[in-house]
Amino acid sequence: MKKPQKPKNEPLRIQTLNELGLLDSEPEPQLDRLTEFVAHVFCVPVALISLVDSDRQWFKSKVGLDACETSRDISFCGHAILGPDVFVVPNALKDERFKDNPLVTGPPYIRFYAGAPLVHKNGSALGTLCLIDIEPRTFDEDDIKVLREVADKVIWEFCH
Repeated sequence: MKKPQKPKNEPLRIQTLNELGLLDSEPEPQLDRLTEFVAHVFCVPVALISLVDSDRQWFKSKVGLDACETSRDISFCGHAILGPDVFVVPNALKDERFKDNPLVTGPPYIRFYAGAPLVHKNGSALGTLCLIDIEPRTFDEDDIKVLREVADKVIWEFCH
C-alpha cells in the first residue's frame, strides 16, 4: 500500500479547512442532496463528500457508509487531492497503490474509486466528492465531466 503524500500547499490547505469551519460540522441538507444525486446518477453504493485534514479524512456527507472518518494514511482521497483532475481507480485490486489497502482487502471492499478534488479559490484541495463501488468499473470522459461539475457545486456551497 502506498500512503498518500502531502500537497505542497499543505499548511494553506489545513488553514483553509479550519477557517471554513467544515470539519466536524453538522450535516447540511444541500450537500446531502448532492451526495445522494451522484450516488443515484452513477449507480454506486457509496458516495462521499470527504474532507482531508492532517491525519484523517472526515465525511461531511455520505451515502452507503456508516463510518464518519478514516485514517488519511489509507485514504484514496488523500491521493486524489494531489492533483487537479478527477482521480480514477478502475480496479483497486489491480492497482499497486491500493491492492493491499485495508479498505480494499476488508470492508467496504473498495474496487472502484473516482474522486473529484474540491478545490478552493486559493488553490487548496480540501477533499473530494467521491464515488465508491464494490465492483471494478470504467469511468469515461462524460462521467468525469459530470462528477467535476457536481464537485464544483459542492465547493461553491462551502464558500457561500
